[in-house]
Amino acid sequence: MQNLVNTESFGAGVRVIADGCWGFMATDQLTPDAIAKAAVEAVAIAKANAKLQTEPVILAPQKGVGEVSWRTPIEKNAFEIPIADKIALLMEVNQAAMKNGANFVNSQMFAANQQKYFASTDGSYIDQDVHRIWPAFTVTAIDPKSGKFQTRRSISAPCGRGYEYLDAKPSGKLAGVTTRYTTSYDMIEDVIASAQQARAKHTAKSVEPGQYDLVLDPSHLWLTIHESVGHATELDRVLGYEANYAGTSFATLDKWKGKDFKYGSPIVNIVADKKQPGSLGAVGYDDEGVPTKTWDIIKDGILVDYQKTRDQAHIVGQKESDGCSYADNWSSVQFQRMPNVSLQPGKTPLTPDEMIKNVEKGIYIIGDGSFSIDQQRYNFQFGGQLFYEIKNGAIVGPLRDVAYQSNTQEFWNSCSAICDERDYALGGAFNDGKGQPGQISSVSHGSATARFNKVNVINTARKI
Repeated sequence: MQNLVNTESFGAGVRVIADGCWGFMATDQLTPDAIAKAAVEAVAIAKANAKLQTEPVILAPQKGVGEVSWRTPIEKNAFEIPIADKIALLMEVNQAAMKNGANFVNSQMFAANQQKYFASTDGSYIDQDVHRIWPAFTVTAIDPKSGKFQTRRSISAPCGRGYEYLDAKPSGKLAGVTTRYTTSYDMIEDVIASAQQARAKHTAKSVEPGQYDLVLDPSHLWLTIHESVGHATELDRVLGYEANYAGTSFATLDKWKGKDFKYGSPIVNIVADKKQPGSLGAVGYDDEGVPTKTWDIIKDGILVDYQKTRDQAHIVGQKESDGCSYADNWSSVQFQRMPNVSLQPGKTPLTPDEMIKNVEKGIYIIGDGSFSIDQQRYNFQFGGQLFYEIKNGAIVGPLRDVAYQSNTQEFWNSCSAICDERDYALGGAFNDGKGQPGQISSVSHGSATARFNKVNVINTARKI
């Protein structure tokens, strides 16, 4: 064991509107006097800010919901599982990796529990108990002849579940390329496959650069969705509020107002959802007391909406918030954060195997890897964990050194097929960063396996 961390914090944040401007103050002293003092200071901050603000805050109407509660529907609380049991599982994971060809392995487990109480002058008194978990590992295999190494990271998805997520039974697809971990995750099975696949990478063919049809697994595609759609359709980024932190967005209001901006091909339907069971983003209410919901971002390939908070809705002529206001801590001010943003499965029955049968020259990509995207969420490059060459409708062998390059509109318009709901799975980010000072949040992105035609692929190998 290299590290064991258990952190707790508690306190209260007070947000106000005074002279048409927001003010915020937090305290870790939960006494009536300390809370009252924080409110006074928040008002003073708001009035100071108002001297520089040109337009007042305009809030979308929101009725109070009264006294309500919401809890992640877990079966086992990860914080009630003995630490010794967790260590034993991770040690078993490491031993399984070493027995199956790994030279090094590092495994870890993250769990988070937020107990949040929200009260507002709208008449809302909301108690929420949110749970999230993320098991993960990295396996390294070294070629003794060359001294070079190859790695494979876990294909687990962080999720809004309890410790029951780790109660999986073996799927029988050991070392296969289509194993799905949705409602449960077999960490032992995945690490054995990882060790074998990391070693197999040493003899994999280095990719020939060129145009390929890509078949992208949900364990890979979630990150492309996150970076090229999720962040691009945050309204604060579109408006320029995030310009100092990873840029703005190409999906500007003039494209949305035209109602005909082709973000993707007609089969591309992307939905924002804060209610999806098992997702990282699932909660009952946001940090402005707004009930969460589901809505369309891209419909039949057309950009139709953004992600909004109460003070943003009027900017796009809408009368309600999307429930997208969150703080990562009682000491942080809430602001616009991404909901779960997911590609909807295809409506025609289609499996990954059937999709691959129709590909003449392609690459099947599994797992997320390194990536790069520009400040407007437009030009990008993505790698992955596993790559398989497709020729004449069949997988013919593993590849390595693969990354693909495109721009957001070109890429999503090249989407030619999406597998049906049987193949749908969630991926996600446990600690997505945004804001100044920076805050983190947890968000999931779902999809089924999807095909993208004629995408530029490059070779990332270093030639020494």
